[in-house]
Amino acid sequence: MPQQLAYVIITPYSLHKSRTGGILSRLITRTGCELVAARMFAPSAELVNKYAAQIISANDPQDRRIQQYIYEYIVRNLSPDPKTGRRRRAMMLLFQGENAVRKTRSVVGNIGPDRRSGESIRDTYGDLIIDENDQLRYFEPAVLASPTPEEAETKLKLWAHYSDTDGGILKDVIAYQPGETPQRTLVLIKPENFRFPTGRPGNMIDFFSRTGLFIVAVKVHRMSVAQALEFYGPVRETLRIKLKDVVAAKAKAAIEKELGFKVGREQEQQLGNILGPLFGDNQFENIVRFMSGRAPSECPLGEQTKPGSEKCIALVYEGVGAVGKIRDVLGPTDPSKAPPGSIRREFGQTIMVNAAHASDSEENSKREIGIVDMGENNFRQIIEKFYGKV
Repeated sequence: MPQQLAYVIITPYSLHKSRTGGILSRLITRTGCELVAARMFAPSAELVNKYAAQIISANDPQDRRIQQYIYEYIVRNLSPDPKTGRRRRAMMLLFQGENAVRKTRSVVGNIGPDRRSGESIRDTYGDLIIDENDQLRYFEPAVLASPTPEEAETKLKLWAHYSDTDGGILKDVIAYQPGETPQRTLVLIKPENFRFPTGRPGNMIDFFSRTGLFIVAVKVHRMSVAQALEFYGPVRETLRIKLKDVVAAKAKAAIEKELGFKVGREQEQQLGNILGPLFGDNQFENIVRFMSGRAPSECPLGEQTKPGSEKCIALVYEGVGAVGKIRDVLGPTDPSKAPPGSIRREFGQTIMVNAAHASDSEENSKREIGIVDMGENNFRQIIEKFYGKV
């Protein structure tokens, strides 16, 4: 069965109501398709009008009246605010797999006034209210998706065409009160959450939504060895020093057990001085391997800049006090010391396999956002690789 690309657009209202995590969890766990790209958009009126013009289709199982509602919704709710001119946020998720369009649309579902269950995304998060005079009172589709592979191709090419001008790291999309100074901070949902299809990435995004912050960038990222070396470089020397006592105690115990004589305090310290840096370097190699799929010693210099084999989701959150708020929800590095209700307590396993990373300062956030290259448009790259130039 041939591979397909399918998209799902999370609407501005669903983003605003922090429904992103629940939507993502369902799509990952129930479609069986791979999440290959994600990008934030602040659509221009031009993009919105071109997209809306393609919505009404004889191939869509939704009846013509519902399609008209969706058309009107897109024009009204994805366009820039007519009063302020501020663009609205939308998130586009890109999935790949066999029958990806049909599987994705099945999980998205149709929308109607008589739904009685929460089986599909639209059953749970969408609304259609018709009054006693058969007039529309309220409509929210929650997400948008194409009904056929042909229409998915047409619409993906359209969004890819505008993905540089209308997408990426969004600016000036959030209104703040006078005197409020927003921050930005980076979050990485780490590779262990993508070993098999699981709701964990979406569940973690739900946890982060408790901060009241706003997602202004998202990217499916495969960290290269070079990026991992630069990203985690500041902790290398810390590991070399911090682990001296740990490795000294382990070496002392091993020698005493295997060789049968006591090791004095001075000799134990000497063991730490000798072995600590080596052990620290080994742990650093393990971190790079964990995040990129290869340790530096296993990767020729010419291949260090190639995308790694491990996948993560990178997000940029924006808001007042963003760095501290995200760190509070995340919890400390060691999951065993994380408080109940924190992400690392709920999803972490060890100091390394601890679910997610978040910047520890505004300065480091800027550095890390640059290393991960959040502005890179791999969304367009994947679409063009699949369909050809747009």
